[in-house]
Amino acid sequence: MTIVKHELRMGRLSLAVWTGAIGFLLVICVMLYPEMKGDMESVNQVFSSMGSFSEAFGMDKVSFGSVMGFYAIECGNVLGIGGAFFAALCASASLAKEEKEHTAEFLLTHPVSRRSIITGKLVSVILQVAAMNIVIFLLAVISMVVIDEDISWKEFILLHLSYLFLQVEIGGICFGISAALKNGSIGVGLGIAAVMYFLNIIANITDKAAFLKYITPFGYAEGTDIVSEGCIDAGYLIPGMIYCIAGIAAAYIIYCRKDIA
Repeated sequence: MTIVKHELRMGRLSLAVWTGAIGFLLVICVMLYPEMKGDMESVNQVFSSMGSFSEAFGMDKVSFGSVMGFYAIECGNVLGIGGAFFAALCASASLAKEEKEHTAEFLLTHPVSRRSIITGKLVSVILQVAAMNIVIFLLAVISMVVIDEDISWKEFILLHLSYLFLQVEIGGICFGISAALKNGSIGVGLGIAAVMYFLNIIANITDKAAFLKYITPFGYAEGTDIVSEGCIDAGYLIPGMIYCIAGIAAAYIIYCRKDIA
């Protein structure tokens, strides 16, 4: 528990900044919908007829003029990209920073096993990701209630749940990478999150690249698919959770055997 508390204390500013930024953008998007509602039909016609661009962002699957379609596209992108970056940032720095900042020689001299260190840091990453999602979900619910639109709460909850899974998966993968690197891996983690996002765009554009959805977590966190189908695609979700578990397992194996300078 000492390690968990320490990590949460050290990461509280980053958590507050990322939660505040993502939550603020999400609330602004929701609040703008009533003002834009009257013009949405014409906007939807324009976006839905833009060929590959429409397919890349799923605008051909839902109506941009409906509140859930608008939320899935606009707010979904904010939460998806922002949440992925935050999870990558937390996880990729978690283990690597001990060696980079030369604090490992202090930490490892205490009567605590490497497994306990890994577990404590993993729990802290999960708690930070969960805390951010809880706050953002509450802000989103309040915003939806304020604008008083007809909301499909099932799709709304599934959408937020899918992004939680996405962040956990990226966090698990980056956690494993963090154990392998010595000089920090924040850039690597953020790069992985960005690549995953663009892989999903490529998969949306052409059927030949549809297999990429089994690689990127954005495949099952596609807001327009969840809104149009009313479910999270388990075919994409299960491989994603396997990647997450593999990343965490790799962290335990690598860090426990690692020769830490």
